[in-house]
Amino acid sequence: MNIALIILAAGKGTRMQSELPKVLHNVASAPMLVHAMRAGRALEPKRTIIVAGHGFEAVSAAALAEDPEVEIVRQEAQLGTGHAVDQARAALDDFDGTVIVLYGDCPLIQPRTLEELSATLSTAAVSVLGFEAKNPARYGRLITDGDRLKRIVEFKDANPAERAVRLCNSGVMAASAELLFDLLSEIDANNASGELYLTDVIGKAVGRGLPCTAVRCAERETLGVNSRVELMQAEKEFQTLRRAEALEDGISMPAPETVHFSYDTVIGRDAIIEQNVVFGPGVTVESGAQIRAFSHLEGAHVSRGCIVGPYARLRPGAELAEDVKIGNFVEIKASTLDEGAKVNHLSYIGDAHIGARANIGAGTITCNYDGVMKHHTSIGEAAFIGSNTMLVAPITIGQDAMTASGSVITRDVPAGDLAIARSKQDNKAGFSVKLMNKLRALKAAKQN
Repeated sequence: MNIALIILAAGKGTRMQSELPKVLHNVASAPMLVHAMRAGRALEPKRTIIVAGHGFEAVSAAALAEDPEVEIVRQEAQLGTGHAVDQARAALDDFDGTVIVLYGDCPLIQPRTLEELSATLSTAAVSVLGFEAKNPARYGRLITDGDRLKRIVEFKDANPAERAVRLCNSGVMAASAELLFDLLSEIDANNASGELYLTDVIGKAVGRGLPCTAVRCAERETLGVNSRVELMQAEKEFQTLRRAEALEDGISMPAPETVHFSYDTVIGRDAIIEQNVVFGPGVTVESGAQIRAFSHLEGAHVSRGCIVGPYARLRPGAELAEDVKIGNFVEIKASTLDEGAKVNHLSYIGDAHIGARANIGAGTITCNYDGVMKHHTSIGEAAFIGSNTMLVAPITIGQDAMTASGSVITRDVPAGDLAIARSKQDNKAGFSVKLMNKLRALKAAKQN
C-alpha cells in the first residue's frame, strides 16, 4: 500500500505560555513532532508532508533534522483542521494511495495502531481513530451504528444525546488521497467555530453512501498536548510505557519508577539499570551491562559486561568496549575506551583513546582544552596512570607506561617508561607550628 502522511504542526499553542512552537516541546528528550513522525515511519510512507505555520522555520528545521526527505508546506492562517489538511493538496496532487492524517502534538500514538487503521481501508472508504474517554469533556463524538461510523460531531455543535456518547474522536484519519481531497472540497465553515472541520469529511462520505469506520485505541495514545500540565502527563505516560516494555524485554530495574528513558534509548536483555538513572538521547546499552545508581548517559554506547557508576556521567561520543569499568564521579566525553579499561574514581576523560586494560587512577584529568582548541590524549594498552595525574593534551602515553601520582604530564611517555613530573618534597622542621602561631596572632590582632 502506498501511504502518505500529513502531519499537522501549524498551531501556536497559546496555553503552553511559550515562545517555542507547541510541537517542538519535548517528551522523552525529543520534540512531540518527532514522536509523531517516528510512529508514522513504521508504515514506510512514500511521502511525509508537514503542515507548519507558527514558528515555520523552527518546525521545518526540526522535521528535516529527523527526516531530510520530508516535505514542508505552510499554512498561513489557521482556519481549522480541514483547512490545514487541504494545504497538502498541491504537494500530493500526483500521489495515488492512502493518506493518513496525524497531529504533531500527539506524541504517544503507537505504530501498531496506525497499521490497524490503514488496514481497515480494505473495507472502508474513510477510517477514523477513536477512543473511549473516561471524561469525554469537550472532545468531538463519534456517532456510530454498529461497525459503521455515521458522523463526527464537535462538542460545540453536539446536542445532549450526542454529548452523552463516550466514543471520542482523536482526529487521526485515513482515506485515499483522491477521495480525501475531493471530500474536503465540499466542506464549509457553517459551524459554531466558523472553521473548516476535517471531521465534516465523514458526513460528506456517508452522504455519498460510502462506508466509514472507527478504529478504537487506548485513550493515552490520543493525548493531545495543549498545556504544560498535559506535557507533563505525556511524559509520565511515555515513561510508564517504556519502563513496562523494558521489564518485558528482560531488563532488570530494582526501582523502575526512578529510571528516565529517552525516546531512542536501546537496552539489551539482562542489562541491569539501577535507581535514578537518566538516559538522554542516543544511548545504547548492550546485553549484560550494568548502569549503577544516579548515573546520567547521553550519546553513549556501553558494550556487554561494562559497569558504569554509581554517579557516573557519559557524555556524547563516549564509546565503551566490553568489560570497561567506569566508577563513581567519573565523566567521559568524546572518548573511546578499549576492552577491560578502568576509570574507577573521580576522573575526567575527554577527547581521548584509552587502550585495553589501561588503569586510570583516581583524580586523573585529561586537560583537553586550551581555551580555544580541543586536543587529544592517547593512552596505550595496559598503561597505568597514577592518581591525581594531569595529562596536558595533546599527549601520548605508550603501552605499559606509567605516570607517578601527582604528576603533570606535558610530554609524551614512551612505551614501558615511568614518567615523574612533580617538584621535590622539602620538609621545613617545625615550620608548621611557627606559621600557625603567627597566623593566629594576626587574626587576634584584627579582632581586637
